[in-house]
Amino acid sequence: MPPATSHKAAAQELARRDPVLAELVRVVGLPKIRPSHQTHFGALVRSVVYQQLAGAAAAAIHGRLVLALDGDISPAAFLALSAETLRAAGLSANKSASLRDLAAKVLDGTVVLNPRGLARESDEEVIARLSTVRGVGRWTAQMFLLFQLRRLDVWPAGDLGVRRGYGLAWGVPMPSERELGPLGEPLRPYRSVAAWYCWRACEL
Repeated sequence: MPPATSHKAAAQELARRDPVLAELVRVVGLPKIRPSHQTHFGALVRSVVYQQLAGAAAAAIHGRLVLALDGDISPAAFLALSAETLRAAGLSANKSASLRDLAAKVLDGTVVLNPRGLARESDEEVIARLSTVRGVGRWTAQMFLLFQLRRLDVWPAGDLGVRRGYGLAWGVPMPSERELGPLGEPLRPYRSVAAWYCWRACEL
């Protein structure tokens, strides 16, 4: 059987393989991971802005930043903004430095965001490149792969929700990040979909 190319087909395949996931598919339904309407750079900017902030505060800062950019959320436009403008939008010095580093690394090719270039990169290559950016770690890179690029085999073992949901769904003590890594092996190549169901298990 050829590998699944959609989240829904991947969920059906996992349900055939694993009774725990079969039950989650029955209760929750097929996964709903909506296509992103943001550019890849725009999605990463939003991720950095939202780090460690409550949703409403982050949304207000992000909105002011988009306004300052006049809707042109591109590396060159971002680098053209003054420190005063970024401060007025509500960005901390650390986040401004992270976003400037991201924009510079996209422009110099350290971080590849064009679709053709990304298509040639494995998940680990994307994570490695993004992790060179100040303030962007493995988790942020994995969320980018999972929700922006819609890659099917991302396993964010360090995510508290995935760890908690795995424990609840499979009826085991909540695994540590180190323990959860190998537990995902039987779920390849659809670990993104399994992670989505772990998050849903937390909500049930």
